[in-house]
Amino acid sequence: GTGMGLPAAVRDRVAAVHRGSALPERLRLYDGWAARYEQDVAALEYRAPHLAAASLAFAFPAPRAGARLLDVACGTGLVARELHRRGFRCLDGVDGSAGMLERARSTGLYQELRLCVLGTEPLPAPAEHYDAVTVVGALGEGQVPSTVLPELLRVTKPGGFLCLTTRSNPSNLRYKAELEAALGQLEQSGAWQKLLAQEVEYWERATTEEESTQGTGYISGVVYVYQKCPVPHLEEG
Repeated sequence: GTGMGLPAAVRDRVAAVHRGSALPERLRLYDGWAARYEQDVAALEYRAPHLAAASLAFAFPAPRAGARLLDVACGTGLVARELHRRGFRCLDGVDGSAGMLERARSTGLYQELRLCVLGTEPLPAPAEHYDAVTVVGALGEGQVPSTVLPELLRVTKPGGFLCLTTRSNPSNLRYKAELEAALGQLEQSGAWQKLLAQEVEYWERATTEEESTQGTGYISGVVYVYQKCPVPHLEEG
């Protein structure tokens, strides 16, 4: 199992950002990765941006061109490219890495891009501002905590959509269980309803044998789509 046929350098860069480093260090790694990021995720056959955009587009009522979307942890703009192809034109992005934002800016796909470290600071947006919010790839162990869900809901319009993804590989299973518990609690409280939870077998290529699903050489992942309930729910007590 020599890293599942991926170039060693790619494997090392991917492993570095998923290792248990503290957030400031991790953001520095992303800054440094920005220039090679798209090459590396192409080598990984990373399908999350495509799958998330397709899922959101499927749930989203027409027309799309004027709908306001927030791409959280937007990285270099991979999700924006997929959303743009599906007719979404009004995109804002936030990310914790200045290096990634610089790349995203060069795509010309975003109306506004802001630096924001999710989990430590609120989103730079007013309440009920967006028709849809996407968080693709950042919900994972040591990255964005599942406690951010209410903040994502805050900036979403009633009746608006949230599209979230996480990985289902062994080292992320504890996080995934926490995330699903938090998703379920918000559903029970009437904050949103689940439209889709789609498990995807070939999410991206595994960087180690241990992480791979039954020796396929790939890890699996999941796309969730929720709709914020149109009636604001009353806070308890």
